[in-house]
Amino acid sequence: MSVWGALAGGLAGTLVLTTALRTASELKLTRMDLPFLLGTVFTEDRLHAKAVGYGVHFVFGLVFALVYYAVFLAIGESGWWLGAVFGLAHGLFAGTALVNVLLPVVHPRMANPATAAGSTPLLEPPGFMLLNYGRSTPAVTVAAHVAYGAIVGGFVSLAGG
Repeated sequence: MSVWGALAGGLAGTLVLTTALRTASELKLTRMDLPFLLGTVFTEDRLHAKAVGYGVHFVFGLVFALVYYAVFLAIGESGWWLGAVFGLAHGLFAGTALVNVLLPVVHPRMANPATAAGSTPLLEPPGFMLLNYGRSTPAVTVAAHVAYGAIVGGFVSLAGG
């Protein structure tokens, strides 16, 4: 196992995950735009928000790959199938606690239950398993994260060491 394998897998996995989510959006399977969602944490400008969001998402992809790598090291095993299991857990965590509960609390432009009707327009909160962004969004999101995990696990395994 190699940290470089994890980082390469994180980059490749994030590329696949991001492409899958963008493709699903273009095919009208979801209304979710993850780079926009992340970028609007930092700026109100829609164009800049997407650019910033893509950068943030790729950094998160590398950070999560390092977390996967640390778990692989701790258990002494890695592989695409184990990475896929981690990706499944990652996708379920992202759709439940991370994006549904934590993001609306810290996102300065996202609506939440305490938002007054007359306040500045905000982003729609994702809801449980991101269902506010479309009925197919949970399946697309989880599948993309499973692919991400399989790629990271495969790269770590192939890197040997």
